[in-house]
Amino acid sequence: MGEDLLRQWNPFDIFDTEAARLDGFFSGLAEGDEEWQRPSRCAGWSVRDVLAHLAGEELYNHACLDGNVQDLLARLAREGVNGFHDFNEWSVRQRRALPVGQVLDEWRTQNGETRARMRALGRDALIDTMAGPYPVGWQTFHYDSEYATHADDVGAPVSDEEADGRTLWRVAVGRFVLAEQESKAQVEQTADEIWVCADGVTTTLSYPEFVMATVARLGPGHELDPRVAAALRCLA
Repeated sequence: MGEDLLRQWNPFDIFDTEAARLDGFFSGLAEGDEEWQRPSRCAGWSVRDVLAHLAGEELYNHACLDGNVQDLLARLAREGVNGFHDFNEWSVRQRRALPVGQVLDEWRTQNGETRARMRALGRDALIDTMAGPYPVGWQTFHYDSEYATHADDVGAPVSDEEADGRTLWRVAVGRFVLAEQESKAQVEQTADEIWVCADGVTTTLSYPEFVMATVARLGPGHELDPRVAAALRCLA
């Protein structure tokens, strides 16, 4: 069932689209633009920090493609970096003193290679990950979600023409990952909303609300029961 949720979408095309969205946004900011220091929607990170995170993450992405994830994790552990949270913060710190143009070039080059190599492998091939061998297509959908989330975090524009389709594939990815993680949340999708039950609490969410719940971006003012919110968080 999980694969059926994603079959109608091409993960590599989505990856290209979301990378282009971020590139277009970042490229539109000058080196000294105050916008780089604006807080993003990602707690604790500025717009510049989001770019640094994306650039640093390519170290892991390439390790997956090269089949040496465990070697990378061992090297990071020797430097006191353990787990994804530490790695993310370390990646941002490593680039804070660099010219932003250099960080942008690093990310653009390294991510371009990642996208090309994953497309060349095809969605059914396996690559190395922290969780072991994993289908390239599924891994790409994870990247798609992350890139869309960070594009929203920094305020990269989404046209009216693409908004609905973008939300639909993100709903599908969220449902797929919840099933993959064997979440205790029961989820049913209707024509215009998502029904959710978790810990005895039942509620309905709009498609955009469901997407934001899966990536933990609903915000403190949202009235979603914390038990449901915790059960739906699967992509952040």
